[in-house]
Amino acid sequence: MDAQQWRTLSLDERMRWALSAELPEALRPLLLREQWMQTRCYFARRADLRPPEVAELVTDQDYVIRLCLAKRPDLTAEQVAQFAGDPDPNVRYAIARNPLLTAEQRAQLREDEDELVRQAAAKGPRPSQTRCRPGQAPLLR
Repeated sequence: MDAQQWRTLSLDERMRWALSAELPEALRPLLLREQWMQTRCYFARRADLRPPEVAELVTDQDYVIRLCLAKRPDLTAEQVAQFAGDPDPNVRYAIARNPLLTAEQRAQLREDEDELVRQAAAKGPRPSQTRCRPGQAPLLR
């Protein structure tokens, strides 16, 4: 499938591909730049994202996409630092329990201006979990 064919797909069809365990290689770049945030969000939660895909999505302007990524166990130190200082408290909340945080970053988040971020950071690390429904790729929760 090429980009022109992709544009003709309904949102439901795009969602099925974003969740598909059998995702064709040609669709990965199309999902990475998907116009529908909901579809891009499911793609961002895939456990099988590749480092260059994660790197591109980390800079997404939509905080929901960054929030989906902040729980990943395969973030680089730079990506963890970026999320720990994200302007959106929802993203800082999501990274606050990531075991990849340094002690200094966790201490910083325990002093965050947002009460929920402070509470999450005080709870300490929580390894990311996956969910996998039949026929779907494993997704990070």
